[in-house]
Amino acid sequence: MKTRISGRPWRWSGLLVHFISGWLCAGPAAAQTRATLTGTVQTAAGAAMEFATLTLHRPDSAVVKTEFSDAQGQFRFDQVPTGRYLVSAAQVGYVRRWLGPVELPAAGLELPAIVLKASGATALKEVKVVGQKPLFERQADRTIVNVEGSPLAAGNTSLDVLARSPGVTVDGNDNLALRGKQGLLVLIDGKRQPMTGTELADYLRALPADQVKSIELITNPPAKYDAQGGAGIIAINLKKDQRQGTNGSANVAYGRGYYGKLNGGLSLNHKQKDLNLFGSYSYANRNGLGKLDIHRDFYQLQDGRRVLTGSSDQVNRQYPESESNSWKAGADYNLTEKTVVGAIISGLDSRLKRMPGTNLTTLYAADGTVRDRYAGTLSRRFVSPNAAANLNFKHTFAPDSGGSAELTADADYARYRTHRLQDVATRSELLSRPPTLVNSDQSGVLTIQSVKADYTRPLSKQARLEAGAKLSLVTSDNDVRFENTVDGIRTLDAGRSNRFKYDERISAGYVSYSQTVGKLSAQAGLRGEQTTATGQQVVGDLRFRRDYFQLFPSASLKQTLSDKHEVSVSLSRRIDRPSYGQLNPFRVIVDPTTSGSGNPNLRPQTSYNLELNHTFRQKFTTGLSYSITQNPIIDVVQPETDSTVVSTNVNLGRQHYYALTLTAPVDLTKWWTVYNNAVLYYNRFEGSLAGTALNRGRAAFTLSSNSTFTFGKGWGAEANGLYQSREQYGFFDLRPNGQLSLGVQKAVWDRKGTLKLNATDVLFTNKIRATSAYDNYVERFYQRGDQRIITLSFSYRFGNDKLSPSRRRNGGAEEEKRRAGGS
Repeated sequence: MKTRISGRPWRWSGLLVHFISGWLCAGPAAAQTRATLTGTVQTAAGAAMEFATLTLHRPDSAVVKTEFSDAQGQFRFDQVPTGRYLVSAAQVGYVRRWLGPVELPAAGLELPAIVLKASGATALKEVKVVGQKPLFERQADRTIVNVEGSPLAAGNTSLDVLARSPGVTVDGNDNLALRGKQGLLVLIDGKRQPMTGTELADYLRALPADQVKSIELITNPPAKYDAQGGAGIIAINLKKDQRQGTNGSANVAYGRGYYGKLNGGLSLNHKQKDLNLFGSYSYANRNGLGKLDIHRDFYQLQDGRRVLTGSSDQVNRQYPESESNSWKAGADYNLTEKTVVGAIISGLDSRLKRMPGTNLTTLYAADGTVRDRYAGTLSRRFVSPNAAANLNFKHTFAPDSGGSAELTADADYARYRTHRLQDVATRSELLSRPPTLVNSDQSGVLTIQSVKADYTRPLSKQARLEAGAKLSLVTSDNDVRFENTVDGIRTLDAGRSNRFKYDERISAGYVSYSQTVGKLSAQAGLRGEQTTATGQQVVGDLRFRRDYFQLFPSASLKQTLSDKHEVSVSLSRRIDRPSYGQLNPFRVIVDPTTSGSGNPNLRPQTSYNLELNHTFRQKFTTGLSYSITQNPIIDVVQPETDSTVVSTNVNLGRQHYYALTLTAPVDLTKWWTVYNNAVLYYNRFEGSLAGTALNRGRAAFTLSSNSTFTFGKGWGAEANGLYQSREQYGFFDLRPNGQLSLGVQKAVWDRKGTLKLNATDVLFTNKIRATSAYDNYVERFYQRGDQRIITLSFSYRFGNDKLSPSRRRNGGAEEEKRRAGGS
């Protein structure tokens, strides 16, 4: 259910000194021609090997650089000075292989396939060093957060980890933003989720962070991705066990703030010959607290002057008790060495077991005298059993001079059910009005079907062609019934009871071409999407139909200027369609004077996005961004009467966005690494709402600094600080906000077990203060919750330690699943 307000709980940091050191710690480097060294790693049977450790050595065996192979066994060393090198490949359970010396020319070099032979005598010491990655990685088109191994992730939710990622924020309505801009495409294991706002946040709260492997932040994606997401893509990748035989992992955690939070999970994997079986289950039971205080002033315009007509104060308290069960099961089967088929079924049963709440509202006349006082009690319950299935296919063609072409295909089916019950009892403490009780029962069914296919063809070692198509069908049916009880008499509220049906079909196709010429890499793509959507409110027979075709071009260039400097530029056009819930006109009562509602008149927002980046020494990045968005969709709280308001979504006219991003990873010592990120941005909105013209903006910034400590003997620690300055977003003026979190961990039992302890929001500064202002209405609110939490967790890994390549794939119904839930 949608929460009451729209603000942005931004974070703060006492670690700003790391930003200064980030730009002062760069040393000189010799100018020299650079090239790219590529290759593949495979088993003796010819299967691709993922997560093999590739090390580039000088002829005297000194280490130059280390990389990991991907799911196809491929690896790549970029920006390597030309010359002679040795290459070593290692993997747990296999014999290390040496290659070379090889001569790396200026044109680059592709090595022959490196074959690793299995070994039953792999030393345990190797297990301790293989697969270690930094917490943050900055690549050409994305930032990667390697959640695995983070002490702050243990026992927390996926939403907690996401909110601490560089440039990511979550506002008071649970809307995600990246670098100060909303409108994101969220993927979990390659699939877009069927929800936005609070419902997406509740899903991420139900998903333990211990299941997350990494998070990718992509600000300007290419044509292969769906055009949804004007601010970019957040891709959450879950853990996948790569070991042969039967193995798995288990974890349990307990946290305590005002109330307790328990979660645990188990994952199993069995790999034998051509068959791979996998499954996982997780459980979460979290109790919380929400506090919201609001002051409202209502005005009328008289002779060009704003005259106060009344005001109100509200004190709201809520005590949610949530429970969730999530599961996944699947299988991959190698039909041949080059053809793989797979199937996955998954589900999430999310429940708000009960959420009692209280509301005290005092209404004042213009002279400040009390007109009335309402006391209300609220009871909410929510059940959402969801299930999805996927069939996937992958075929790798025989290689030619350019490489191996690849064809993938997916078929997806998903069904999401929701059932919300709410009771709101209100009594007047000053006037002789009878007490009232409002009951609502809302249910909905969403069905998503999609098929997609993608084809990748290397034209040469320097050129690649990609093409694909996708068809998705969505059917949404929602029914709501309101009943009023006054003096013991219960009647149907026909004015608010209704049924809303929505159907949507999107047909899409794309083509993309990439080419490398010397030190210049170029990519250009074009995506086309045809959308047909119909909506109907059964009561009143209100209908709408939208039928439109749009093109979404994208292009990028990357030029290596020298061994120290690299520049890149990217341009794309993207779209944000309203979520199915945002279009749903049903009312949700938040308290006696506040309600939430969808808006069936919402139009998609479209944006052009331009980004320019400069990288120094492959480490320090400076980026400039600009976008212009037509019909931006924003959350608003607007007046309906002289004492009531409604929270909804509207289209404004235009949004201008400018940003400067600075990234500085610094190794202060061998045991202390700091990753600093700063975003200075400016949002300006143009439009009109509730009789108020809007043409305003404000410069704002976010700072984040994450310190990782490695002490040896299995000990490690992490400190994360974030700060968000004051900012203007639409009609909201939001005050500064921040958070400081600390964590420590210890590996035990030959590193198969890990004990972690962390504390979030240590200084209790994660609070929201904001003002929403119109010509006839001003609201000031203060919100805080159960966020200062101490968590103790334990995880254990068991089974065979031999790794094997993963061919598991994800489905194709990504965008529809993300939009299914509403705001």
